[in-house]
Amino acid sequence: HLDRSRPVYPQIAADLRRRLDAGEWKPGDRFPGTVELAAEYDVAQSTTQRAVALLRDEGRVRIVLGEGAFVVR
Repeated sequence: HLDRSRPVYPQIAADLRRRLDAGEWKPGDRFPGTVELAAEYDVAQSTTQRAVALLRDEGRVRIVLGEGAFVVR
């Protein structure tokens, strides 16, 4: 469902935002890791790292070194 003719990481970020808004993960929940997301979306891990970085920059998830990412809102 990804349009490979355009940059993929913003599309993944948009899908993850939609899933967050739908309540798939609640505030405080551990957010899936970039390796897991890369497998789910069939992309390189670097692509999901960029998508998750967008969500971090928006304040949607927080990254805790050594522990992973957690849902903020």
